[in-house]
Order: sequence, then C-alpha cells, then structure tokens
Amino acid sequence: MNFHKIKVNKISFVLLIILTVTCVIYGQDNPNNANVVYNDSNKNLAVAVRNNLYCAGYIQKSSFNTKLEIVGSKDEKEKHIYAEGDELYVNSGAVDGVKVGDKFSVIRPRGKFKSEWSKKKDLGVYVQELGAVEVVRVMRDVSVAKVMTSCGVILFGDILTPVPNRQSPMFKKREALDIYAMSSGKANGRILMARDGIELLGREQIVYVDLGREDNVQIGDYMTIYRPLGTGDLFANVLKESIDNKEEGYESDRYKGGRYSNQSARKKGTDGNGAVVTTEDAKSRRPDGLRRVVGELIVLNVFERTATVMIVRNESEIHTGDYVEVQ
Repeated sequence: MNFHKIKVNKISFVLLIILTVTCVIYGQDNPNNANVVYNDSNKNLAVAVRNNLYCAGYIQKSSFNTKLEIVGSKDEKEKHIYAEGDELYVNSGAVDGVKVGDKFSVIRPRGKFKSEWSKKKDLGVYVQELGAVEVVRVMRDVSVAKVMTSCGVILFGDILTPVPNRQSPMFKKREALDIYAMSSGKANGRILMARDGIELLGREQIVYVDLGREDNVQIGDYMTIYRPLGTGDLFANVLKESIDNKEEGYESDRYKGGRYSNQSARKKGTDGNGAVVTTEDAKSRRPDGLRRVVGELIVLNVFERTATVMIVRNESEIHTGDYVEVQ
C-alpha cells in the first residue's frame, strides 16, 4: 500500500472541501453574485465603525474653536509623540468649566485645502482626526486628559473639540453593482483626496469629495464612482490601426492580395471605397455620456462644500480624480 499517496489524497480532499465552502460563502461559484456585498447576515451592522467613523477626517469651510489644546506631558522629557494610554496636560481647567469625565476629540488642522480636481474655490481646511481623550484631573488653569483611543500620533499643539455625535449608515441589501449604469442626472463631483494620501483606492477606504450640503448631499447617500469611457486607464490611446503584423508592403507584387485580405483596413462609404475608418473616427459617432463605472461609495459626514465618504464596492482600481455622482 502506498501510504504517501493515500496521505496526499486525503489532504487534497480536505483542501477541496475548504475551497468549496469558501466559494459558497463568498458567492464565487455564481458569477452573477460577484458584486453582491450586502446580505441578510449584516443588515443590522453599521457601515463604518471606530476609526472609519471617528477618525475619518474632513474638509471644513467654517472656522472652528482652537482655544483648547494639548500643551504638555509628564513624560515630555523622554518623548514627544503620544498615543493611547498617555496622559497629557490641557491648557484649560476649572475656571473654564472643564470637569472630570469630559471627553474631547483630538484634531489637527492641516491647512487650507486646494485640489486640481475641483472647480469649486475655497473648499475649506483639511482637518485630521487623531483620537479621543478623557479628562481625569482638573486644576484651576490646567487639566490632565488621558488618551482613550488614538488613530495617529498626538503632538503638543493638537486641538481638542467636543466629541462629534456621529451615527453610521446601516448596511442595506442592494442589487449588484451596475457597471453600465447611465447618469442619474443628480449632483456630480470628483474624489479630491484619500485619507493618508493614498492614490490607488479600494473598499473601506476613506476619501473626500467636493459635494456637500450646498449640493443637498446627506449622510447615508450612495454615490457612483465613474470615469468617462476611455479615460483614466494606464494605457494611451491606440495609435496603430492595423489588426495584424502584415503590412501592405509585404503583399505579392503580382497578386496584390494583401490590400484586399482580412488584414486590410476598414473603409468608409456605402460602396466600401471611402477613406480608412480609424478608431478615433468610430468613437466620434457614439453618443455622449458613456462612462465606465468603477465603484460605489456612501456618505459618512457632510460639510458645507465637501463630504467624507467611504468606498463600499469597487469593480476595478479607483483613483483620486475619479468622478462621483449622487444616485
């Protein structure tokens, strides 16, 4: 008896079972389900939690209060960056109404935001969200706050603001992503930037778009991510129009079959005797508005001229600069 053969067969059988179960779970055995993300098992789940909800960042046009800030630490002799568990001095105390148990969000304004992708002017200031602190000790002019959660390093000078009351949209059962969807006719804009400066984007990544309250955008709205057909890909336009390596110069001098063969060029006219038809010429006769749908996102937070959104589905890679449209 060949023991090694039996052992390999058993391992192969187990692997086959695992693969089959995996395919069933993720729907890969049915191509029609390839883009279905939502199902009954997650209908009561939030789309965004933790860092994707409270550390998403935003672009805000209106001014904000910068009075409350981090000014010191008992460990500042040894280090200058701080995270969860560290205790920090805040420049306000009992005289300003600070109390033990108060919670604050830690933010860092990164400066006035500009983007080549948007036609809007004065989008606002990009604000990075770094975590949250809780006041554990209050004195007259100063307080001590403990970092309860952090999604980035915290520095002296970072600003404290009241923790925002945010609620995530809930999962909804939806149809498969329609990669041939035409325009809804609603507000459209561009992806301005992704959190952490990422430029090649996929599911569950946070991005910012130039659609906001002034465009009637609301939390929970879905947007289609698209680009005009034939744009935004890695390759340049097709320049070589022949469909084979054979050129007319290689035809027989006597029979001249090349120019009339399957390798010959396409010709215009009802009698097939017009000018050569090129790719760009053919594209010029199609209707306007054709586009390539590459994904879908959902709105998490809305400001005056922008919104913070999360990609929930993608058909291919997504880039900063891609177009978005309210569904």
